[in-house]
Amino acid sequence: MSYKQIKWMILLIPTLTVGVWEYVRHQFLLPYISMDLGNWLTPVMVYVVSVTLVKKLFRNMERIQKELELERAAKAVLESREKLAKELHDGIAQSLFLLSVQVERLESKRKQEKHLDEVYAIRKTVHEVNRYVRQSIANLRYDSQSQTAPPTLDSISLRNQIGRIIRDTPIPINLEWNIEDEVFNAKEKIELLACMREAVVNIQKHARASQGWITGENNNGYRLITIKDNGKGFAGDPFAMKDRYGLHIMKERLKAMNWSLKLYREREYTVVQFSQDGEHV
Repeated sequence: MSYKQIKWMILLIPTLTVGVWEYVRHQFLLPYISMDLGNWLTPVMVYVVSVTLVKKLFRNMERIQKELELERAAKAVLESREKLAKELHDGIAQSLFLLSVQVERLESKRKQEKHLDEVYAIRKTVHEVNRYVRQSIANLRYDSQSQTAPPTLDSISLRNQIGRIIRDTPIPINLEWNIEDEVFNAKEKIELLACMREAVVNIQKHARASQGWITGENNNGYRLITIKDNGKGFAGDPFAMKDRYGLHIMKERLKAMNWSLKLYREREYTVVQFSQDGEHV
């Protein structure tokens, strides 16, 4: 039922109810119902009709309004993603490409042979960042264009998005996900995806791992997400190092949602855990 139909029914139903009642009362019921009693019954009847019919119409109108608000929010998200993808492509991606060209030119100069190791390291980093940015651009544009209708934020499938991160990673990663999407709100999905993407990138860039694992568990409201790898691990407290920007950003993201972050070694494995008790939900 459209908004216009609901509006007209709200306007017409009480009027028609009173008109039909007054006609029936004066034509057929005057010998049985006094004028005073009939005057009292008129507002009561209008109230009963309003409660049984108009209330339902108002519920439909509220539902339509909520759907419109969700569609507007989803459209704004898609437009933001497309704009971000364009800015990444026009800014960072092209700058990285030019930087990569400059590094290759520097590498080709024989006078710089003593700095070749540093040049190789710079080139590798530039290529990795360039690939990561272009992958992000592709993901943003795929998400924006692959939907036949604007999705709501709550419709994001966390498991499918994690699967895409895994497919774009050269290291084999096993996924065991047992958390229903309904237990997360839209903000949690977006923030957790960003944190998991950062953790997987760290495995790829720093861990020198040959295998990774991602698991998601929900035990009576206690949600636990674990990202594990068999890489070289770390020494000391990584959070005490000022240059670990990715870890600090992850920690801040999770803290803002009342989630906690743990990073530790378990035998030959490095384990990253995101957790939230059901009491904070």
